[in-house]
Amino acid sequence: MKKIGILYGKERSFPEAFLDCINKKNIKGIIAESVLIDKVVQGESTEYAVIIDRISQDVPFYRAYLKNAALCGTAVINNPFWWSADEKFFNNCLATKINVPVPKTVILPSRDLPDDTSNESFANLSYPLNWDSIFKYVGFPAYMKPFAGGGWKNVYRLESIEDFFDKHSETKQLVMLLQEEIEFDEYYRCYCIGGKYVRIMPYEPRNPHHLRYVADFKPTPERLQEMEAIVLRINHYLGYDFNTVELAIRNGIPYAIDFCNPAPDAEIKSVGEENFKWVVETAATFAIERAMQQKPDQDNLTWGKYIQHAAAKQK
Repeated sequence: MKKIGILYGKERSFPEAFLDCINKKNIKGIIAESVLIDKVVQGESTEYAVIIDRISQDVPFYRAYLKNAALCGTAVINNPFWWSADEKFFNNCLATKINVPVPKTVILPSRDLPDDTSNESFANLSYPLNWDSIFKYVGFPAYMKPFAGGGWKNVYRLESIEDFFDKHSETKQLVMLLQEEIEFDEYYRCYCIGGKYVRIMPYEPRNPHHLRYVADFKPTPERLQEMEAIVLRINHYLGYDFNTVELAIRNGIPYAIDFCNPAPDAEIKSVGEENFKWVVETAATFAIERAMQQKPDQDNLTWGKYIQHAAAKQK
């Protein structure tokens, strides 16, 4: 018997529907359940062939549990080692190397000193930064947001240099990105599951949260094909099994705005019924595929092309 588990936090509609979808298929030798942890011992395997991770980004204990599980053969979705290493600025840097258009972006040191540091800790940092060059490169209006994390937390739209310094003073110890605003004609949020299943959803980020999927953009077949190719390329290089990519269309060019979302929103109240049905069914199908392929005591993780190419150079 192979078990598929899901690890989650406050959300309910997706985890419950995901488990129900798998179990209703009545596939011989496959069952699905919520992960239950009563102890974690080094080097000991879990009872799960596959675990879908929806919460470890917020719970370090869970991330450690998943790394140990992966070491012992569990196929963890997404790869907890890569997820721990990745962040939004690296995503943008990689995009520039794989022919994916992205907004002009720079990373900024935190406004306040990190804990357990002093001015002497930053002997290699020139301060003040070359603000004139930075502002000339990015331009205004611009967006400022944390280089890691999500959920539209601590995101600012900035109109001017004065506005930047005013808002940056609020960010405390957060490391921030300063990013060119893409004034888009159309905008899409795209699920990618298993590196092969893609759903492109019209999305309006300027709407209130509960209305963002209420958008009437109508892409041509050619545009859909182009966006799907970009979504797949990004996820193949990053190695995510479950991710969303946001694409803003400016002057006919799709710009990747945000594509480090390894636990993307899948609640029915926000994504809508049709999108919800798709993500539940597709995630269930992929999890079953991975369970059938899983081999105990072996590496069953997905590693992206970036890591694969680096590893190949060492041989």
